[in-house]
Amino acid sequence: MYFVYLLRNRITHSTYIGYTKNLKRRLAEHGIKKYELLYFEAYKKEEDARIRERKLKQRGQTIRRLKERLKQTLA
Repeated sequence: MYFVYLLRNRITHSTYIGYTKNLKRRLAEHGIKKYELLYFEAYKKEEDARIRERKLKQRGQTIRRLKERLKQTLA
C-alpha cells in the first residue's frame, strides 16, 4: 500500500503533502511532537499515489496564489 498524507507543523502551521510506502516510519521521521497528521489516503499502486500527491500540491499552490491576490487587492 502507498499513502498520500497531509501534515501540519504545530508551531508554524505550515502544511506538507507527500507520499510514502510506510506511513508509520514517515511520521516518525517527521517527528510526532512537531507535526500532526491531518489527512491520508491509501492506494494499491505507487503511480496512483504519485498522481494524487501532484494534484493536491497543485491545488495548494492555486489556493496560495488566490490568497496572495486577495491580500494585494484589499491592501
